[in-house]
Amino acid sequence: MNTPDGGVADELPEVAPRLRDLRRSRGLTLETAAQRAGLSPAHLSRLETGRRQPSLPMLLGLARIYGTTVSELLGETPPEREAIIRGGRYEGAEADGWGWMYQQAGGSGRAMQALRVRVPYGAQGDLVRVHPGEEWLYVLAGHLRVTLGDTVYDLAPGDSAHFDSLTPHRIAAVDRDGSELLFVHTLLQSPAAELCLGSGIHRR
Repeated sequence: MNTPDGGVADELPEVAPRLRDLRRSRGLTLETAAQRAGLSPAHLSRLETGRRQPSLPMLLGLARIYGTTVSELLGETPPEREAIIRGGRYEGAEADGWGWMYQQAGGSGRAMQALRVRVPYGAQGDLVRVHPGEEWLYVLAGHLRVTLGDTVYDLAPGDSAHFDSLTPHRIAAVDRDGSELLFVHTLLQSPAAELCLGSGIHRR
C-alpha cells in the first residue's frame, strides 16, 4: 500500500532513525550526505523521518557513504567475522593480466580492505591511476617506486606511503625479483575497484 506522497507504507520502521543516527555520527549534514548519495536533501529527510522507504540502490549508496553494510542498515545481525588471517605463500591468490598477485590479508565485508601484493618487475610501471579513495602501502621486500603527481619516491623494505587516490599515482617494482607489499585501501568501496585491481579481486 502506498502512502499519500507516493512512498511505500511503513514496512521498515527501524531504518529511518538508523539512517539519521548514522549520518549524524559521521558528522555529515543532510545536504552533504544527500549530495554524495545523489539525492535531494528533501528526499533524504523523508527517508530519515520514515515518510519514504528507501529502495535497494538507495540503501547501497547510503551504506557506502556511511561505511557500513545494507544488512546493518536493516538491523540484521551480521555473522561473526574471522579475526585471524593465516599467512602463506600466495595460496589461492588472484593474479591479474600484468602478473600482479593479490592475496586477501584482512576480513571481508569491512570498511578497511587489506591485501598482500606481489609486484613483478616492469609490470604496469607506466600505468597512471586516478580514482576516488585512499591508499596505504608498506613495503615488505624488494624496492618499490611510487610516483605521486610529479614526485617520484623509491621505497625500501620498512618504508610506507599513505595518499589520496585522486592524486595521479604509479607503482612499480625496481628490483628484477619484484617487490612485495601490504596494501590497505578503500578501492572496494569504489566503482574503480575492477579497473585498478582486476575483476577477480572486485568479486571477492
